[in-house]
This record gives sequence, structure tokens and C-alpha cells, in this order.
Amino acid sequence: MQKIFLSITLALSVCVLQAQETVLPAKEQKGSYYLTNATIHVGNGQVISKGSIKVTNGKIEAVGNNIVIPADAMVTDLQGQDLYPGLILPNSSLGLNEISSVRATQDAREIGELNPSVRSIVAYNSDSKVINTLRSNGILLANVVPQGNFVAGSSSVVQLDAWNWEDAAYSTDAGMHVYMPSLLPRPAFGGRGGGFGGFGGGQAAGDPVKEGLEKIEGLKSFFREASVYYQLSSPEKTNLKFEAVRSLLNKKQRLYVHANTVRQILVALDFVKEFGFDMVIVGGSESYQVADLLREHKVSVILQQPHSLPTATDDDVDQPYKTAAQLQKAGVLFAISDDDSQTRGRNLPFNAGTAAAYGLDKEEALAAITLNAARIMGVADKTGSIEVGKDANIVVSNGDLLDMRSSNVTAAYIQGRKIDLTDKHKLLNDRFEQKYEIKPKKGF
Repeated sequence: MQKIFLSITLALSVCVLQAQETVLPAKEQKGSYYLTNATIHVGNGQVISKGSIKVTNGKIEAVGNNIVIPADAMVTDLQGQDLYPGLILPNSSLGLNEISSVRATQDAREIGELNPSVRSIVAYNSDSKVINTLRSNGILLANVVPQGNFVAGSSSVVQLDAWNWEDAAYSTDAGMHVYMPSLLPRPAFGGRGGGFGGFGGGQAAGDPVKEGLEKIEGLKSFFREASVYYQLSSPEKTNLKFEAVRSLLNKKQRLYVHANTVRQILVALDFVKEFGFDMVIVGGSESYQVADLLREHKVSVILQQPHSLPTATDDDVDQPYKTAAQLQKAGVLFAISDDDSQTRGRNLPFNAGTAAAYGLDKEEALAAITLNAARIMGVADKTGSIEVGKDANIVVSNGDLLDMRSSNVTAAYIQGRKIDLTDKHKLLNDRFEQKYEIKPKKGF
């Protein structure tokens, strides 16, 4: 009898543990509720002490200190915790790459160099185990970006609590992505051929600058031909590649150019001058050197990986940390991202925290991962700040969200729905604490 009871208990335990692996999306929020007694970081630079928020049917209905709360209302007293807009990861392969060493879990790029018709949203895996680890750090939305060698396709913004990609889609096909050639000469190894010695050592080395400029001229010709095609009321034959850039040419879509060096950025600006594209530079490690030009042409910047080494050997060692403050001072609209293949986006708030330590104030750093990111991706009318009429994408933290030492996300809401913050990392932590009877430490 005892053996039977033990077997049943173990079976139930296994079922519970397996059930914890699956976090179900929250149901649609209906009715009203209030979050009170919080320090509200609006996202636009404003901070409201001891403030309250009223959420109705997924939208923010009221924000401030003088909200009248009915006696029978559903109220959550946050007891002085900090309340933030949901963070936005502006450049990510989330849901496209799961395990880098397993080919079957990767769907981030297509073969070939000219793929404007590729749509990242249809490959987005809403069941990715990585997603929940981001939510635990306050990241509630992400721009899912295709990878490639040149023209990679279009990105879409997703919210991170969904059954499938259709439910996740927040802004579909909002940007076309171009990966700029390096435009830098490569050193020759192994003799005249430019190989690495031995096999291939005698092969003629190409000129990467010339080749890169030829590719860019080819892309300009493609856009010129697409512009002519776009003017035709009824073309004889449908050209799928031309059709794929229609939204780019009629200004409904942004052009994201992945570029770091000054040379790449200057070449990219030609697309703004000739075609009038609404452009965003992704990477931008040397963008501070041409900040005035970027402001003049209304080009935004996504700083792809602030926690990195400088691009040039003679740059200040802390240049990646202070680039954000230099762009802010120059009046360039910018956002901060986290493109580290190890952290997979989780360090986004801490990248912003580093920028705050190197010239930005805390609210400017917060805006770089909330409202600024929303403006760049064209969703600022729906999210990015705690303002009336926007979706209730909210993060609650018992500590400074941008400080790795004190950040502790206690609750999160997407479109008013309180989401489950269980993730694989927490489950593994609990598992091994129990296995080795480790008592959790408080603080660091």
C-alpha cells in the first residue's frame, strides 16, 4: 500500500513539474482595476510619486495622484514599488533562433542576398523558452528581425504573451532590413592571393570596398526600378520583389540599415537623400561622429550592443557606454538594444543602466528602452509610456529596474493582462536549490 501511495505521489509530482514548463497566455482583460501607491516612471521623463493607474479593458484610463477609487473597485496596493512602461527590445532574433547548435531550431535567414519578400513574423515561435526569461526582466515587446547578407526582409513588433504569431503581432512588417557591406579593406594573409596559407593561398583577393559599393549601387538600381514599377497602374507581370518594397517606397515602412562605421553610415545616408526613406541605423557604434548629419536627415539610431569593445583601436575604452549620451546631446532619436548571443536580450535594462552611469539621467535611459524605441518602431501611439489611451503594458519592480543589483520584477501586465513570470531559469534555480538544500541568499 505504501509503495502504491509513493508511486502516485511521485507521478503527481512529475505532472506538476511538467505543467510548470508550460506558461499559458493570460486571458483578455475586461472591466477595470487600479494599481495604487507606486512611484510611476511615465517613460517621457516624468515621475509621479505615490501615484495610481486605472486600467480598463486593457487600456490605461487614468494616471496620477488624484484618481477617485470606488469602494468596491479591484485594487492592488503596490506599497511604494516602482512602476514602469513595458520595456521594448528593438532588435532581436527572438522566436527565430532557439538553440544555436541545433539547426532545426533556427529560422532567422533565407539563402541569397536580395530577399525583400521575407517576413520574420510568420517564422516567429511564440512557444520559445527564451521569451519568458525576457519577461522576468521587464521586457514585454520585441522587434523580431530577419538576418541576412544584404537585404534580409521585414521585421515585426510582437508582444510576448501569445498563443501564436497571429496573436503576438503588434505591428506587422513595419521595417525592411539591409545589412551594409563592411566597406573596409581586408588584410592579405599567405602571400599575394590573400588566403590564409596552404589551401587557397594563391587565389586572387577581391576588393571588399569595390564589391560593397557595387552591391549598394545595385540596390539603388533595384529601388529605382521598383519606383517605376510602383507608378504603373497595371503592370503586365507581377514582380514579387518589387511588390515587397511597395510599403517602403510609399513611406509606410522604415528602412533599417545595419551599419557601425562612419563610412557605412555616410553611404546609407544616400538612400535618404535619393529616395526619402525614413531610415534607422542599427548598430551605430560610430554614430556619435556624424550625429549632426543624422539629426539633419532625421535618421534614428538603435545602439545594438553597448556592452562591447570600441570599434576602432584608438577609441576611448568607454566609448560604447557614452555614445548614448552623445546622441542625446546632439538631438538624435535613439534606442538601446541588447544583441549579445549569450544574454539573448535579457540585459536590455542593464545596458540602459550603464548608459545612465555615463551621461544620461535615469529617465532618459528608461526612455531609450521604452518611448524612444516605440517611436522608432512606429508604435508610440499604443505603447512606450504610461499615458492615458495606451495599452496597459506595465512592469512593477521592487527596486531600480535599470540596476542589476536591485532590480526585482514582481509583476507585469501586457495589454492589461497580468502575465505569469515563471521561466526556465527560475525553475532550474528552484530545482537545484532543493536538490542541494541551498538556502537562497538575500541581495549580493
